[in-house]
Amino acid sequence: MSTATPTATPTAVALLTIEDAEALVTAARRAAEEAGVTVSVTVLDAGGHLLAFRRDDRAVLISGETSTRKAYTALQLNAPTADLVDAVQPGGLFHTLPTALDRPLLFIAGGVPVHRDGRLIGAVGVGGGAPEQDHGFATAAVEALA
Repeated sequence: MSTATPTATPTAVALLTIEDAEALVTAARRAAEEAGVTVSVTVLDAGGHLLAFRRDDRAVLISGETSTRKAYTALQLNAPTADLVDAVQPGGLFHTLPTALDRPLLFIAGGVPVHRDGRLIGAVGVGGGAPEQDHGFATAAVEALA
């Protein structure tokens, strides 16, 4: 009779590394610079821990907090923040979503989750441009990482 406890087969998933996070920041910043926009970029790992952050000295000071909250929202809801704007309007799916989390959510375009092997491994947030621009910069960063 065996006393060994059966264990599940481990699933190998490459986590978001510091190198990945730095690549996301670089790609988002490059896309913003090509558009003539100064932005802040935040990258969080799957646990919501800050892996990389960059705020240009020319960026509005609040853009750093904005990029972080966008990344946090995309991570918590596993969706681009651009896709969530209508959901928080009166009558939307998340209209009454409580925001008593570690950090308030921000439903403005510019936060995009990062997936690898079909699993959520982090998120990138961009703040400083118009919401549509920030979404484009964040999306460009995630696409460059793939």
